[in-house]
Amino acid sequence: MLPDLNRVIEQVSKEKGIDKGIIIAALEDAMLSAARRTFGLEHQIEAKFNPDIGEVELFEIKTVVDEVTEPANHITVKDAKATLDPDAEVGDELLSKLSQEKFGRIAAQAAKQNIIQRVREAERGIIFNEFKDRKGELFSGIVQRFERKNIIVNLGRTDAILPEKEQIPRERYRQGDRIRAFILDVELTSKGPQIVLSRTHPGLLIKLFEQEVPEIYEGIVEVKGAAREPGGRAKIAVYSNDSDVDPVGACVGMRGTRVQSVVQELRGEKIDIVPWTQDQAEYVCRALSPAKVSKIIMDEDERAMEVIVPDDQLSLAIGKKGQNVRLASRLTGWRLDVRGEAEAEEEARNARASLMSVPGIGDVTAELLYQHGFKSSEELASSDVDTVAQVDGVSPEKVTTIIASAQKHVEQKRVEAEARAAAEAAAAAAAAVAAAEGAKDEGAAGGEEPPAGTAEGDPSEEGGA
Repeated sequence: MLPDLNRVIEQVSKEKGIDKGIIIAALEDAMLSAARRTFGLEHQIEAKFNPDIGEVELFEIKTVVDEVTEPANHITVKDAKATLDPDAEVGDELLSKLSQEKFGRIAAQAAKQNIIQRVREAERGIIFNEFKDRKGELFSGIVQRFERKNIIVNLGRTDAILPEKEQIPRERYRQGDRIRAFILDVELTSKGPQIVLSRTHPGLLIKLFEQEVPEIYEGIVEVKGAAREPGGRAKIAVYSNDSDVDPVGACVGMRGTRVQSVVQELRGEKIDIVPWTQDQAEYVCRALSPAKVSKIIMDEDERAMEVIVPDDQLSLAIGKKGQNVRLASRLTGWRLDVRGEAEAEEEARNARASLMSVPGIGDVTAELLYQHGFKSSEELASSDVDTVAQVDGVSPEKVTTIIASAQKHVEQKRVEAEARAAAEAAAAAAAAVAAAEGAKDEGAAGGEEPPAGTAEGDPSEEGGA
């Protein structure tokens, strides 16, 4: 054994941040394992660290008996009194110290590996416990190496992984670069703790604003939500708990310094700062900024909104490849259907016309049904009494009649459509038959007998006169 084991334990404990008790337990287990390899598994052996001498002592346990049946574990009363304890009696368990000089090279190597393994496991456990509570935080590290398209980041005590899917598109790093990322997940695997980082998570945007805006850190300004398309554009909703503090102004900063710091960290990602409000319709209008909204139709059950914008604002509201409306939908949590005024008016005209085509439904009733969400006679026909009865201005007595009339009208339209389809199919079939007959006649005309001068056996073609 090492002459100053206490000092070694102290040093390892400080370097690895591991409790001394864990290291001592690892030493005892390793020595016990080595002793059993050397002396045999049948022996009862105990290992105990003695801090006074700085050594792990090994003891063999012997039971005092009248007659020895297990030589490895039994000792007679006479031998026990002579060698171990003069007061020994039958049934006593006595300890005798074992010499460690008998340990072979293999046993010593096994003990060393056991100690290393136990210390490593303890270190992994400590690192996992340290980082598991830091999930959702911003962390800074150094780019260590690249594994396929994943980036391995050194966080100091351990390494973390930044997977390819969590990297901002077109963002490039070199070995040794400093990187700030969001701790997405912490898992304890067979190889130790695995820390997964992200540069695309909306939480990264929120944490960056917390660092740059003191009002957010102090709780004066709250971040109500964030949505990102990494590397392209982002939206963040903020709200002030103090009427004297402008949440958007606080996030933008003097001459835009605060928001520019965040934009710079995200490699030029454009950021829209949206003032949050409890009015969901107004919140959606603000989220669709810079486009102006003319009208919103809400469906709270489906959590959907139909957003009508001026025709010249339609492309602005939708954004490049639908980016603006997608981000607004994610930020607000509502499913958004953005339309231009001309398209919405055309759809409204068609819907009113379809409803008015049902016998018994006039202009006023059609408008009431349309305002309640019915956009065609088919929708009305497939609805139930309870749903139609919720339409303000339509009497309960009239509901059943309206639905029955709509169902009859839709059925009649279906029959007429089938009849038209059958007539068109018959006409197409007749045209195909006629075309086939015409082709047949043309083929027959092309197959007539040749003129007499070229017929077979004509004397004019014979070789002698």
